[in-house]
Amino acid sequence: MVRRLAMSLLAAAVTALIALPAQAAPDREPASITVTTLGNGHGKGLSQYGARNRATDGQTYREIVQHYYPSTSWGTAGGTIRVLLTAAPEGSVVVAARSGLKAHSLGNGRTWTLPTKRDGKTVKKWRVTPAGARSLISYRTTSWRDWKKPKGDAELSAGNQPLTLDGGSTYRGAIRLTEAGAVNVVGIDAYLRGVLSQEVFASWPADALRAQAVAARTYAVFERGNVPASRDYDLCDTAACQMYGGVGAETSATDAAVKATAGEILTYGGAPIFAQFSASNGGYSVDGGYPYLVPEEDPYDHGYPDDPHATTFTGDQVTRHWTGLGDLVSVEVTERDGNGPNGGRVTEVLVTGTEGSVHATGSQFRSYLGLRSTLFTIS
Repeated sequence: MVRRLAMSLLAAAVTALIALPAQAAPDREPASITVTTLGNGHGKGLSQYGARNRATDGQTYREIVQHYYPSTSWGTAGGTIRVLLTAAPEGSVVVAARSGLKAHSLGNGRTWTLPTKRDGKTVKKWRVTPAGARSLISYRTTSWRDWKKPKGDAELSAGNQPLTLDGGSTYRGAIRLTEAGAVNVVGIDAYLRGVLSQEVFASWPADALRAQAVAARTYAVFERGNVPASRDYDLCDTAACQMYGGVGAETSATDAAVKATAGEILTYGGAPIFAQFSASNGGYSVDGGYPYLVPEEDPYDHGYPDDPHATTFTGDQVTRHWTGLGDLVSVEVTERDGNGPNGGRVTEVLVTGTEGSVHATGSQFRSYLGLRSTLFTIS
């Protein structure tokens, strides 16, 4: 009787279970992480905010740069630098007409003074476009007309006067059309006049601006001496090299810093150093692989805006950079360099998903998520 009752109850339970409407499995709450960074940039060499604070504290620009680049010597450098411009349309150089404008052929070495009038009409613009192994030089009055077709690349210049590209950006020196694009060929210190206010605030103390001038000049000269012979330019005009805005970026304060340090660079073993710099090292500089780029505590690096900086990322924002991970489960810091707050900069993370896991370097993780630096914590 007891067994029969138990079987009846079991049958009733099964029937009730079958009769219940199907219930969807509860959605798993998607994982997210919050990354909190200190500083901004790779942290190698000069810290721009550290330099500002050192200058405010009375240190001279020479003291500042020799702190950030120890074991270096002073040297001088001049000449020109070739800067790839993003302001020029791809495949042409178009400048506003002006008196004194000249065209120069790199193929045969000839130079022509460009007329301000053609067929009784005022010339408004001059243009260089590629034409096979030659360059086509054209002018515009009411429409474009071909003028000359010299061998090789060609460039436009106006003596000591600047050139204005279509779009309004203005540059000193010459602008040539190469296979890589429009390249500004300009004296090194004239180039620096267009760099400083793009890298630091012109309102900063004079010695901070001078320290930046020495670092930027040295960096440019190092790059110039280490580019492949086949490349048409030495530097770009973006943060991938160092920011350059031409004449429009010049200010009286930054011009004065360039003039006060005219030609000065830092050397090691008689050669220009790789004078890397970043906005803020977060309180500890990074080993850059050279005797003059060393890891060291920097008590003067503070005051970077909104520092520490926290950003929250969804699981999808993290895992989209790797295939086969599934949904995000966690991100764990597995290695640090031991230099600085919280154990130093992150050198490796472990990203775990529902379908697998992957190791990434701290630099890769920073790049994928657009973090300010590798000096970060995860919560």
